[in-house]
Amino acid sequence: MAKKPTHKDFIIGIDIGTSKIVTLVGEVSPKGTLNIIGMGSHPSHGLKKGIVVNIEDTVQSIQHSVAAAEAMVGCEIFSAYTGIAGSHIRSLNSHGIVAIKDHEVTPEDVERVLDAAQAIAIPADQKIIHVLPQEFTIDQQDAIREPIGMAGVRLEAKVHIVTGAVGVVSNIVNCLHKCGLTANDIVLEQFASSQAVLSEDEKELGVCMIDIGGGTTDIAVFTHGAIRHTAIIPIAGDQVSNDLAIALRTPTRHAEQIKINFGCALQNLVSSNETIEVSSVGERSARNVTKSTVAAVIEARYEELFHLINAEIQRSGCADLITAGVIITGGASKITGLLELAENILQVPVRLGLPQNVSGLTQVTTDPIYATSVGLLLYGVKHRDKHQERLMSGSNKSLWGKIKSWLHANF
Repeated sequence: MAKKPTHKDFIIGIDIGTSKIVTLVGEVSPKGTLNIIGMGSHPSHGLKKGIVVNIEDTVQSIQHSVAAAEAMVGCEIFSAYTGIAGSHIRSLNSHGIVAIKDHEVTPEDVERVLDAAQAIAIPADQKIIHVLPQEFTIDQQDAIREPIGMAGVRLEAKVHIVTGAVGVVSNIVNCLHKCGLTANDIVLEQFASSQAVLSEDEKELGVCMIDIGGGTTDIAVFTHGAIRHTAIIPIAGDQVSNDLAIALRTPTRHAEQIKINFGCALQNLVSSNETIEVSSVGERSARNVTKSTVAAVIEARYEELFHLINAEIQRSGCADLITAGVIITGGASKITGLLELAENILQVPVRLGLPQNVSGLTQVTTDPIYATSVGLLLYGVKHRDKHQERLMSGSNKSLWGKIKSWLHANF
């Protein structure tokens, strides 16, 4: 009789999004590759623009998603890596300097310089989520990726710091607890997505990743192999559906289906003669509307979004450094004509970002809607040893106090 798999054999990621909650289960093969073996997805109720606004609805949505994944793999889930997004997220670049104790950099020296880099003033209602190393400098030698073992007197670190609202993060953790789950780590969603859709060459050359979800559009800029800028724009796929609902005078759920089935982000790509049937509000009879009318509404909203994205890229100071162009992913990235519209506005090469370096469920590996959840699994693969060390040590530190123990795997 085959041994029943246990939770610790797997890595679990839960993408708690505005429009959907996806639970993915992966296992690492003997060769070190990630194989996705289970999935659960459920419409998200209780969130708005990435933020929990109803605890009970969110808990029920998570429970349904997790239960579906458990049924597929035949294993009960107790903990997971979870994403976070929303307009409460803040980010900045910082640096720290320390003396090298024994004239040779040790892991303790790296930890001290990262502590020094995050010794900054942040609002009382914000907590540090990530301290992501960009590069190190030893004495006058800069652009060092891995400083451990190198000789010197002074160690400097440049880092990208991400903070989030204490209450928002606590609500996500509480929702998981009410589901009987523990958060292994809370991960910035665009950082997770970047693990799944970006190649190392693109990060080295310079690239901007745009994850267009239901409630938010998440941006991450990489240059020289490290993350340099992150931002969140509170306009995404749901706003497109809302605009359609208003313009076509139809219920939002019908507008969403029209967007999915007939939507196009460029009006000149559709015929002005083709029509579709649109349900009316209340007892009114259905009407026929041209596809060109639908495309005009969608194009206007996405055009506004990409102008905001372009302004954010310019503000980051990295506009001239994204040699590899822009990668667009997320559930709202699949609409026809979107890549062409993005190229017209951003004036850089644009491609669709699909999950990479994973195998298993084809439904997941070929759809950009799962970029964040796959990225959470890949993040978990890199950090599971650190997580197991924390469990073995029996540490009683809070989630925030545990951050230092897994920072080193980020650089």
